[in-house]
Amino acid sequence: MIESGRPRLRRRHGRWLVRLSPVILTVVIASLAYATPPDVAFSRLLPAAPALAAAMWPVLPTILLGTVCLLLMIGLSLVFPVLGTWWTAAGIIAVTVAAAYGSHVRLQRERTLFQVRLVADAAQQVVLSPMPRRFGNVEIESLYLAAAAEARIGGDFYEVVDTRFGVRLLIGDVRGKGLPAVGAAAAIVNSFREAAAYSEADMVSIARRLDASSTRYNAAFPPEGPMERFATALLVEIPHEGRRIDILNCGHPPPLLLNRGQLRTLEPTTPSPLLNLAELIGDHYTIDTFDFAPGDLLLLYTDGVAEARARDGGFFPLAAWMRRQPPTPPHELLTALHRDLLRYSKGRLDDDIAALAVRLREPPR
Repeated sequence: MIESGRPRLRRRHGRWLVRLSPVILTVVIASLAYATPPDVAFSRLLPAAPALAAAMWPVLPTILLGTVCLLLMIGLSLVFPVLGTWWTAAGIIAVTVAAAYGSHVRLQRERTLFQVRLVADAAQQVVLSPMPRRFGNVEIESLYLAAAAEARIGGDFYEVVDTRFGVRLLIGDVRGKGLPAVGAAAAIVNSFREAAAYSEADMVSIARRLDASSTRYNAAFPPEGPMERFATALLVEIPHEGRRIDILNCGHPPPLLLNRGQLRTLEPTTPSPLLNLAELIGDHYTIDTFDFAPGDLLLLYTDGVAEARARDGGFFPLAAWMRRQPPTPPHELLTALHRDLLRYSKGRLDDDIAALAVRLREPPR
């Protein structure tokens, strides 16, 4: 998201104030201890400064601040001999030692979390690899938001490939979170990338290949607990000549098509089975064909978009939001969706979010 320099500057100043808060606290306590009568004994609050520093500073600065607090206490005792210096000094020393150890443990955990984030990012890149924004006359933009910023990893996936049959898109969502969900998503996406999208002439064969890949992965790495691991998926094919789209929906939220201010929900005539469930409920797949004219906007999304909640529990009004959007490039559409989702949910997403925006351009004359 593009941000102005002023908000970014304010946040930078805010971070510096937080980082300097232990020093500010030390100055405030020392000033109050010097300016008030000895019986108020503000000096007894000095151990709070190194304790606060442990939450944000490395070990050595924390120890140095504790030493400064100890020297301040000694200096105050020269001005006010009745302060009870030794008890407060002992408290400062004890808290500083504990704060230094706490700072050491915090830094170790931060390093571990950083390494976990690197692994998570690498795993997510296997599923969500960068893709071109344009395939011939087809413009495409992608969006991914993780519900947990600490992990930045989930089971949502998408992929777009340009084949001799047309531009083919895949978007889906694996039930579950973490590396097992990413592994299942990677098995599906890799099957789509390497074989199904290029060698199979029809999307029914692609869906069966994806289901087989999902089944093999789940057999090799069975899910924990009694619940089966399955995935919703949506396959879309846009012929190179355009004018229409073919959609095969395996239990996924239906895409939205905006045509000159008119919104259409592209519901399947007959739902196809979810991936990894075809053996249980049958492998009867249905392909639906819809008109797709130049200038139309197609939005593919995972359920995290429609199920984003406000503080009062209400769901994000995706259809109404989409209906209000002007004719715009896919990048601007997803930029607006990103902004409005975070605004609606106050930055608290309950589920991962993935979306693809597609627009057909007028062919060159």
